[in-house]
Amino acid sequence: MSAPATAQAVPAGPVVQDTFLCVKPDGVERGLIGEMIVRFERKGLQLVGMKMITPSRSLIETHYAEHRGKGFFNGICEYMSGHPVVAMVWRGVDAISVCRTVIGATNPTKAAMGTIRGDFGMQTGRNLIHGSDGPESAAREIGLWFRPEEITPASVVPCINKWLYE
Repeated sequence: MSAPATAQAVPAGPVVQDTFLCVKPDGVERGLIGEMIVRFERKGLQLVGMKMITPSRSLIETHYAEHRGKGFFNGICEYMSGHPVVAMVWRGVDAISVCRTVIGATNPTKAAMGTIRGDFGMQTGRNLIHGSDGPESAAREIGLWFRPEEITPASVVPCINKWLYE
C-alpha cells in the first residue's frame, strides 16, 4: 500500500507535514496515552489518524527494518510486538521536528524536563513513544500502519489554524 503524501498547504500559505507517532507498550501500560495526546494538541498539532493495535512481529520487523542486524533489533521487536500500542498521525507546520522536540531525546536520562521522555522515561529501552525522524520515514511509517481512508484528508483544516499560523 502506498504512503500518503506528507506535505500539503493550508489556506494561509505555510506547508504542513504529516508525521507518525506510536505510543509504545510501556506508555500504554503506564496510562500515559492521554497525557501524550494532550501535549501534542496543546502545542497546536492536529490528530488526523489514531488506532490502538497489537502489532504482529512482521509489522514491527518491517517498521524497524533499518535496524536489522543491530544488537537491539530482536529486543525491540519482542517488546513492540504482541502488546497494545497506539499508532497516530499528527499534522501541522514542521510537525516532524515539533513532535520530536515534544518527545525529547531517545535516552530519557538525557531528555530535557518538560518533554515526554524527560518527564516520564527512565531507560532507552523503555522510552515510551516513537516518532518519525524525517519526511521519508514519516511517509513510510504512515503507509505501514494506516490505510489512506483512515487519515483525515488534508482538505479538513481546523478553524484554530488561523490562531496558530500567520
